[in-house]
Amino acid sequence: MNQFLTQYRDFLRLPDVASMVFSAFASRLPIGMAALAMLMFLREAMGSFSQAGFAVGAYFVAMAIVAPITGRLVDRFGPRRLLWILGPLQPVCMLLLFAAAKLAAPFAAVVICAASAGIFQPPITVLTRTLWRYRFSDEATRKRAYSVDAVMIELNFTAGPAVIAALLAGSTPTIAFLFMIAVTAFSFAVFMASPMLKYWQRHTAEDRHLLGPLTDTRLILLFLTTFGLTFCFGLMEVGYPGYGTGTGSAAFGGVLLALNALGSATGGALYGGMHFKAPLERQYTWAMTLMALPLFLHVFVLDYKALFAIAAFLAGMCIAPALTAQTMLVARMAPAKYATEAFTWSSTFIVSGLGMGMAVGGALIERFGMASPFLTGGAIVLAMAAASTLLRATTASSVADTVAPGS
Repeated sequence: MNQFLTQYRDFLRLPDVASMVFSAFASRLPIGMAALAMLMFLREAMGSFSQAGFAVGAYFVAMAIVAPITGRLVDRFGPRRLLWILGPLQPVCMLLLFAAAKLAAPFAAVVICAASAGIFQPPITVLTRTLWRYRFSDEATRKRAYSVDAVMIELNFTAGPAVIAALLAGSTPTIAFLFMIAVTAFSFAVFMASPMLKYWQRHTAEDRHLLGPLTDTRLILLFLTTFGLTFCFGLMEVGYPGYGTGTGSAAFGGVLLALNALGSATGGALYGGMHFKAPLERQYTWAMTLMALPLFLHVFVLDYKALFAIAAFLAGMCIAPALTAQTMLVARMAPAKYATEAFTWSSTFIVSGLGMGMAVGGALIERFGMASPFLTGGAIVLAMAAASTLLRATTASSVADTVAPGS
């Protein structure tokens, strides 16, 4: 255990790393708040889980569609000017969404406002992953950086839903949503004040293909399995609040989301401090395979809130390891000139999977009951684990050709 902790202590003592880790957490605070706050606010305003889930799904899908364009612009022109445009615009769009819902605007107008908030999402999460790649060249340290980064995201998903759940219990969904908007503006300011951007590296002299990193079939396969994996996350994002509401406590849904994220943070910390001999592709496969078991467990413990909470924690244990392995595979496969764009394509599949999972999850709950999102999620993640076995056959022979020197 002492050696395990020493690895992280030494990592945090490297130049700028502690500040970067803090920024990775503070600048992404809205990640854990947005889905639950928006979902519960829109459900209260419109009276429908299905409509609320669809609108939140539109927010994530719009974010996913625009992300590769944003990534290409960042790779070509650098991040600063784009960030100063997107950062102030997103809170404005969220305020428009708030007004549209409160004023009982047509559902189409609510969806357009939600999608606009997704379109103007600053690429902070993607940039952080790209900048960790530039900060470290050796794979061992990079793995630790991405593991810590995954843990920071899961701490966001732990603290975020817990704060929103507390606001839901003590006030109203309206207050919770307005608080999330304020945090969105604050988080952008934190990122711009951090040392992150000084590690940006620009690659302007190289020829670029119209499809960018999508010319690599290995990356496409990886992104497709990522979509399926995060589709399951979307099912859980709606499944837990749906379970809480169904048992008479909307706040309990936030507690379940926080426990799920805490499980992921625990798994991510353990994964980052361990050394596995198995190829990275196989680690990715096994993380998804193991995730299916607690997802199915939810179905059998619906009548026992304490056991359901334990299942939520266990379901999270493999989330951060799976995402860390996925992120490292993207960093390994993508040429340096497409670094940010590759991560934004990854983000596109992550966010669109999450958004579509939430949209489908709301419909599943209303039509088939509270067990349906977890049963569906377990089946899908098993299918993605099976598909990911093809990565071992396609990556081994050509990894050396895809890693840029010094990247």
